[in-house]
Amino acid sequence: MRQPFDAQSGVRIEDLRNQRRERTEEGGRRVIIEEPGNRTIIREGDQVIIRHDETERFRRTYRDADVRVERRGADEEVTIVRRPDGSEILTVRDEDGNLIRRIRREPAGREVVLIENRRGDLRQGGARPGYGYVREDVIRLPPPRVSIPREEYIVEVERASQADLVEAFTAPPVERIERAYTLDEVRRSEPLRERMRRVDLDTVNFEFGSWILPEEQIGAMTGIAQAIQRALQNNPNEVFLIEGHTDAVGADEDNLTLSDRRAETVATILTERFRIPAENLTTQGYGEQYLKVNTQGPERENRRVTIRRITPLLQGQNTQQ
Repeated sequence: MRQPFDAQSGVRIEDLRNQRRERTEEGGRRVIIEEPGNRTIIREGDQVIIRHDETERFRRTYRDADVRVERRGADEEVTIVRRPDGSEILTVRDEDGNLIRRIRREPAGREVVLIENRRGDLRQGGARPGYGYVREDVIRLPPPRVSIPREEYIVEVERASQADLVEAFTAPPVERIERAYTLDEVRRSEPLRERMRRVDLDTVNFEFGSWILPEEQIGAMTGIAQAIQRALQNNPNEVFLIEGHTDAVGADEDNLTLSDRRAETVATILTERFRIPAENLTTQGYGEQYLKVNTQGPERENRRVTIRRITPLLQGQNTQQ
């Protein structure tokens, strides 16, 4: 019998607490908590966010790939994952480990920028924010005006048809996109993300304090995987954000890492079991910020993931390609 799927088998939330390393910066105004697997929790004032290195997910899902690391100048590091088909995924990071961009290089040498995570002023030599980008990437926008039915805007997998899922992953934004945004801007701004429809993977829920998925739940992801595959057939450069969530029980740090690891678990399964390219997925944990069921107690429906197509936000598009 297969064992439950676990991206880091044998590790529990209690183990992570014991392995954290904490330091302060800026005279104590910023607290940095480092966890195994290049995952970092940043607390600044009343804001707490979590960051991670997605090349670790690439290494796990492409175990047969050749991985090398190169330096570019004084302040950039490039991790290159070369797959057996000859294609390469390049992840460019700055000296603090922050993602700059993600590139797919085809065997013939053609390059496609999937994710650009440096604002135009920074690409042109402007001042770079400090490590973490906690405050700098919060885009202030009003909530979008949604004119479509709620069940088309927030699609629940358990009640949705395959056509509903494909529509959610190919439809244009519900409101005009003013410009291209960085990935960090998308991750940090709920009103910006809400310009795109969302799919609630409500057929999959996690046990309390766990990011493990038992084998019987993985089959429930078949429909959503097929819908993503259909979207990628139309445009192989689509990018999907997998958002992890928890219920309201527990400390902020614990809930953030649980939610981030839950999102990573789903992304890893989509690649390993359903052959969704890892580079078309990106993940982010939000802890207990966005409860589906408004309760402060344990609630299984809040221990979940949500998936959105975010390509139009990254590219400043208002229509389908």
